[in-house]
Amino acid sequence: MTSQTTQTSRICFFNQKGGTGKTTVAINVAGALSKRDRDVLFVDVDPQGNATEGLGLLDEYDARPPTIFDVITDPQERGAVDSLIVEHEEFDVLPANVDLLNIEYELTIADLMARMSAADGQELLADFAINVEPSDLEHRHAKNMLSKALDAVSYDYDYILIDAPFFGEISDNALYAARNVLIPSLTESTSQRAIELLFDQFDGLEEETGITIRDIGAIANRVESTKEADKMKEWLATAFPDVPIWNVRKRVALQRAYSAGVSIFEHTESSDMEEVFMDIATELDAEFEKGDPT
Repeated sequence: MTSQTTQTSRICFFNQKGGTGKTTVAINVAGALSKRDRDVLFVDVDPQGNATEGLGLLDEYDARPPTIFDVITDPQERGAVDSLIVEHEEFDVLPANVDLLNIEYELTIADLMARMSAADGQELLADFAINVEPSDLEHRHAKNMLSKALDAVSYDYDYILIDAPFFGEISDNALYAARNVLIPSLTESTSQRAIELLFDQFDGLEEETGITIRDIGAIANRVESTKEADKMKEWLATAFPDVPIWNVRKRVALQRAYSAGVSIFEHTESSDMEEVFMDIATELDAEFEKGDPT
């Protein structure tokens, strides 16, 4: 954790399709940024807690309240967010918790409440909520609750990286909070439809909330030498004509690093993919004008 003054950049790792290796990619991008001496907060809002488990934080996943669920959904608990941040050997982590299994329910109730103009209807829905009250809602949507929780973090970071699930209100909250998205994708034909749906989600969220969401790069993950992979890489180039596209080849070392609770940069087994992740980190520093590492 750091108390230095800096401009924090938020990035969401997101795809409409599960199983893309999104969490492994996010951990290794975080590791590369840390290797460049950037202060990074890794935020896991996936109810399954794959990143939290992969970083060796199972005790935090099972911890008692207040948890990340509470700091997202209860304004009275947002001051507890700093106490939930864990110092990992490479970067700080705001871990997922089993209570996030209720996040979709709670955010759906909150969003319905926000859309209602009649106070009596809001109060009726509030009876079904766990934490959210009508007075907590400032807009005709509840997409900003994660953003408010992150605003309450008192430590300064160069980057806040958000590992989001591929569906639901919590994914909308993650996109709203970050506004910048890195998109991991498998080089399989089924990924094409997922990315098309992803663009539709961006458009819908922008129209509803008035924000702008930027795709700042795509990561072709677990790339193998097949005709299907080559065809998909060509399609990605047409789908993302204005942003960098990186190819992360399938490597056992990346999975072993994940199992060891670290990125490839701190794993005992090196990999040629370290160069790719370092290139991603370098490009992000340039994109967000972070300057040269000290």
